Amino acid sequence: MKLFSRRPATLARKSRRDIPAGLWTKCESCGQLLYHKALEENFRVCPKCDFHFPLTARQRLALTLDEGTFEEWDAELSPVDPLHFTVPKPYAEKIVEEQRLCGMVDACLTGRGRLEGRDVVLGVTDSRFMMGSMGSVVGEKLTRAIERATDTRLPLIIISGSGGGARMQEGVLSLMQMAKTSSALMRLDEQGGLFLSILTHPTMAGVLASFATLGDVIIAEPKALIGFTGPRVIESTIRQKLPEGFQRSEFLLEHGLIDLIVSRREMKATIARLIDLFRV
Repeated sequence: MKLFSRRPATLARKSRRDIPAGLWTKCESCGQLLYHKALEENFRVCPKCDFHFPLTARQRLALTLDEGTFEEWDAELSPVDPLHFTVPKPYAEKIVEEQRLCGMVDACLTGRGRLEGRDVVLGVTDSRFMMGSMGSVVGEKLTRAIERATDTRLPLIIISGSGGGARMQEGVLSLMQMAKTSSALMRLDEQGGLFLSILTHPTMAGVLASFATLGDVIIAEPKALIGFTGPRVIESTIRQKLPEGFQRSEFLLEHGLIDLIVSRREMKATIARLIDLFRV
């Protein structure tokens, strides 16, 4: 009788194939394997290292606003292909593909709702749609939301989860959104309005260089990657090793770019307290 045979290995391979996909998620911060259902129940926060995974725009709305109070604005705005961009693939096809995969018209949701009973204007970007890059629709929707917050004198909250900057497929029409949103925020500030900017993982490039860093209070989730250019690009350019934790929330708080780091579990209550504080 053979001491070893191929049969147990064959059975083992079969049992591995029978394990359903999507049961486990690897934490990109500490490498811990996390049971997917448990991760969802913990607000998509790693229980080992407290890394906050990205959320969809709809998930952000559910965590931020009181249930059933969100009134979406400008849902009909849809991106166009003004340059007939074709590299690496036609932009018109890319838009349709992203809309199908994400269930969103573009990378941003805006509207009005209530947060612990307080009326607020809310904008949320979603990194699933072309990394949340700022095209003309994202800029227009956020600008309209800022202007409505100015007119109604309601607190403005923008939650940024955008790993991309200006959307190159729209050329200067995309690039100008940085100036447009910033100008609208200047008018909000001149009218005494309140803007709370929430930075999540990742918030990068043109989004960070415009509206995301113009808040009266800038709050970040723990361990979020926040910067203009990614650390690997910077290292390859300057040919130097960057400091530990460079461009993470904790590093930026220490160096004065942000005001607070707040856990996802405490974010809603913290925003409510800040609104009350600024109203005094």
